[in-house]
Amino acid sequence: MKGLYDSGLVDFYEYISPRPEEEKMRLEVVDRIKGVIHDLWPSAEVQVFGSFSTGLYLPTSDIDLVVFGKWETLPLWTLEEALRKRNVADENSIKVLDKATVPIIKLTDSFTEVKVDISFNVKSGVKAARLIKEFKEKYPVLPYLVLVLKQFLLQRDLNEVFTGGIGSYSLFLMAVSFLQLHYREDVCSPNINIGVLLIEFFELYGRHFNYLKTGIRIKDGGCYVAKDEVQKNMMDGYRPSMLYIEDPLQPDNDVGRSSYGAMQVKQAFDYAYVVLSHAVSPIAKYYPNNETESILGRIIRVTQEVDEYREWIRKNWGSPSQNDLPLNRNDVTLFESQRLDDCNNNVPDDDDDVVVVLPSAPHSKTSSNSSSPSPSLRSSPSSSLLSPSSTSSNSSSSDAVSRKHAHTQMHTKSFKNRYHLYLPFLHQAS
Repeated sequence: MKGLYDSGLVDFYEYISPRPEEEKMRLEVVDRIKGVIHDLWPSAEVQVFGSFSTGLYLPTSDIDLVVFGKWETLPLWTLEEALRKRNVADENSIKVLDKATVPIIKLTDSFTEVKVDISFNVKSGVKAARLIKEFKEKYPVLPYLVLVLKQFLLQRDLNEVFTGGIGSYSLFLMAVSFLQLHYREDVCSPNINIGVLLIEFFELYGRHFNYLKTGIRIKDGGCYVAKDEVQKNMMDGYRPSMLYIEDPLQPDNDVGRSSYGAMQVKQAFDYAYVVLSHAVSPIAKYYPNNETESILGRIIRVTQEVDEYREWIRKNWGSPSQNDLPLNRNDVTLFESQRLDDCNNNVPDDDDDVVVVLPSAPHSKTSSNSSSPSPSLRSSPSSSLLSPSSTSSNSSSSDAVSRKHAHTQMHTKSFKNRYHLYLPFLHQAS
């Protein structure tokens, strides 16, 4: 993965990726719940799916379980009562969502505070986990992209489907579609620069993708589909959602149908594109805080609570040798949660006509009670998202500013070249 080491994304990825002790703790949570289920129904089969199964989970991500068995009616309330009596679930956290499209039990483990969703006899989640693992092998860069994007949405409260955000499966399919249709010979190579890909992902889904007219399909190599054509094959009274993503495992299923906040996500992606593209432009060296904040740190943060939670996990589930090591080993700086507003802006003030400059964040205070995890990486030669283009030493600030619009126009032209086959489905680039 040589090319990836030019990017601060690798530092973040290594910091946020699951650690052995975190997996061990989660497996204990799964075993406790399995014990309750098998006491009730000895022949039932319990499987893990979702991000814990694929390894693409954040420190605060849920665990998804599915129970397979034979019942006339789904035993949601029976299991809910048993989990309460055995004190597996926090008393105030357990809920039965029996009216949901996929009925589930939601709970928080009483000891670890890990959130768990339990469904019954639903095979699609297990199949989706297999599909995700296959694409991870095909595109080695996917885990890097997905974990950064998941954290980006999490800290903006745009990651939960039940509140209109984009769920993990939808986000993964968007990333796969982006890589499938991305005109780069090295897109499957482990040496590709993830920083460039991240900026271009934000550019596509924040600026150019036409959510009103276009749907996403990754089956058979991937393509864009016109929503008008999709609607012809849908039942009367139904229409494609704002974010239409065809489920590759069940083509009549619109994975993005519940993401009614897709336009908020689009705005957040556009904001990230503006911030990052300005940060790597030739005039970036004239920005305030250029030397004190990494490029990725302008849009991604980690709160002190998350670091303390991982520290607690390490002390309770880590090996004795780990307990002598600091958890934060990847030069990731933690920030007060009240300062997150500066990096959580979703909309740039004036599109391309403004240079976005973010204030530097503090380096040594614990955050408040915010639950939005989020890291800024310390600036160093090896921890920038992309190496900013160099300018001559005698160039003036005004000269650099005068070149900004030319830089933006060149980037837009480059985008057209990469996606020339798909422009009929995209917004006309300005």
